[in-house]
Amino acid sequence: MRTPLIAGNWKMYKNINEAAELATTLKNVLKDVAADKAEVAICPPFTDLQVVSAVIKGTNIRLGAQNMYAAQEGAFTGEISPLMLRSAGVHYVILGHSERRQYFKETNEDINKKIKMAIEHSLFPILCVGEKLEERENGTTFNVIKTQLTGCLAGIPKDKIGSIVVAYEPIWAIGTGKTATPDQAQEVHKFIRETLVSLYDQVTADAVRIQYGGSVKADNAKTLMNMPDIDGALVGGASLKADSFEAIVKFYK
Repeated sequence: MRTPLIAGNWKMYKNINEAAELATTLKNVLKDVAADKAEVAICPPFTDLQVVSAVIKGTNIRLGAQNMYAAQEGAFTGEISPLMLRSAGVHYVILGHSERRQYFKETNEDINKKIKMAIEHSLFPILCVGEKLEERENGTTFNVIKTQLTGCLAGIPKDKIGSIVVAYEPIWAIGTGKTATPDQAQEVHKFIRETLVSLYDQVTADAVRIQYGGSVKADNAKTLMNMPDIDGALVGGASLKADSFEAIVKFYK
């Protein structure tokens, strides 16, 4: 039985005061969500991690980061190490988000190094995969997803794959208001699980949680989350307001 994970990616929003306010509200409205029904995480910007960590300490909400560098320390100006994240109370770390791939030219090889470093330091990666609009339209979605999974998981042993959550985020549906239909999303989620079977085995693949991300909102979450291979959501804009994020999480209440 896979416990769904609802993770809020705050992206480059919320200053320290705003982050503390939102985290406090979420702590209060989500306190009755049972851990066996759904796991909840929020991923604020780096500057907000410490204050948010203090607010949610001892609650059922886990802390996540939006990125990480593939070294534990060094002369890498502007980067954040896994040791720094751990010291701030971080549990999850989003890696390979389409915005990192698009704007900062991160490759599957880059992401693979980060995943290995995260696991080495007991962090739990949320690995993002997804296709562009032109790739969906030209029928190469599955090839793109398989290449991303194979590259990003290269050298990750079977006994570590359980530390990773996969998030399917069709790039054409991120921040556009467009959403994959439940059937479209399920089709790709099923393919991701089948790819994990080919890389590992059925038991291992069945244990991996696969989230959907891409304009997830309270009014479309139910139909998406009812699909058999969709294990929660990576939520963008709707995670910036407590009421909309609460509504998505409480689908599992």
